[in-house]
Amino acid sequence: MIRFDEAAHAGPEHLDPAYVEGYEAKAGLDLDDALEFLHRHGLGPETTLVDLGCGTGLLAAAAAGEARRVVGVDPSPAMLEAARRRSGEVEWVEAGFLTYEHEGEQPQLVHSRHALHHLPDFWKGVALARIHELLAPAGILVLRDLVYAFAPREADGRIEEWLAGGAPTPEEGWTRDELEEHVRDEHSTFSWLLEPLLEHAGFEIVERDVRGGIYATYVCARR
Repeated sequence: MIRFDEAAHAGPEHLDPAYVEGYEAKAGLDLDDALEFLHRHGLGPETTLVDLGCGTGLLAAAAAGEARRVVGVDPSPAMLEAARRRSGEVEWVEAGFLTYEHEGEQPQLVHSRHALHHLPDFWKGVALARIHELLAPAGILVLRDLVYAFAPREADGRIEEWLAGGAPTPEEGWTRDELEEHVRDEHSTFSWLLEPLLEHAGFEIVERDVRGGIYATYVCARR
């Protein structure tokens, strides 16, 4: 089957080693909070965790000491180079949502943070179906991403509100220009389109939290 080229559409900055060096400061991951959240949803000594879109591997590396097996997956060679320097305990795989092929026991837990929006909606549906097949029975998908949790007629005001909160400089976070690029060139979708895609793929959404109408966390159980 023809596949969407995830590396080519990941954003050129994610393939740039110089950009990758400063990525973690911009991404603002609260590692303790993220690990605690995964623990609540199944991370433990017997767990196999697959982190799709793992970036520089910060979360995957931290989880490696608390899981039986961790696989970090990303389409960017530059991101994975940084991840490999971070930890030798994680299995790092250069692949994406549409190309990753799991070997061994099915994972009980799949995590993805701010990566699915690189795919158009058609390919999101394909990716979610592949994750459903990947997971062990009753397995959990923890999906964090940027969504638009508002009606189209609200878009101008809600997007402007989000853009106005951009960081003053790239070193401090995502700037207004970078957020504008996200809206213009990437594929965040309405929450009321993403949620049926999850359900159609075979998931039950057991937790949903959308902050600021943009930053969503879904906990989804494999039916």
